[in-house]
Amino acid sequence: NVVDTTAPVITLIGANPMEVELGGTYTEPGATSDGGETVTISGSVDTASLGEYTITYSATDTNNNTSTATRTVNVVDTTAPVITVTKKNQRRRTNNIEVELGDTYEELGATSDGGETVTISGLVDTSKVGEYTITYSATDDSGNTGTASIIVNVVDTTAPVITLIGVNPMEVELGDTYSELGATSDGGEEVETSGTVDTATVGEYTITYSATDANGNIGTATRTVNV
Repeated sequence: NVVDTTAPVITLIGANPMEVELGGTYTEPGATSDGGETVTISGSVDTASLGEYTITYSATDTNNNTSTATRTVNVVDTTAPVITVTKKNQRRRTNNIEVELGDTYEELGATSDGGETVTISGLVDTSKVGEYTITYSATDDSGNTGTASIIVNVVDTTAPVITLIGVNPMEVELGDTYSELGATSDGGEEVETSGTVDTATVGEYTITYSATDANGNIGTATRTVNV
């Protein structure tokens, strides 16, 4: 008796095991049989649910020898949450915002596309000019962590306020002596005075006062002196 007891050999196409991202699409790679037999495929993959799925391939030859092979398909979640920083009415350029020295920093907050809790780290000291980094992070149920960050620049763009001592405008009698009254700066900066008064000549003269703070902001004021 010449008999055939050898089952077909099934060769899987593609990887085994195979990974599919959660929410993605599973595309069946298929399989072949060494005798050209039709390969029947059974099993399904639910890409909406994490887990391990088995796809079974079977082939039967003309002598009713049947063989099977299996593929493991793992639905995995490797995608980190996407964090979006909230925009508010602060001076903002790209991922930077500016806060004036001495003002209050208002935390922007952030949201995660999957609704995960967002953790905020970093501090802003508005009493000191400088660059500060605030980092936002969120971790999903699969342990994937997404982060986002902004840079907060504490800046000083406010010029000193100069207060004149005495009256403005001021009158000096022709031939008298002009005595400079001076001025003060709200930040205690040194006030420089420029301009002259010729009390020998009737006219209107301007005295300019200026002060520069530590961050290079210049404040000015003027006094009119009428001879």
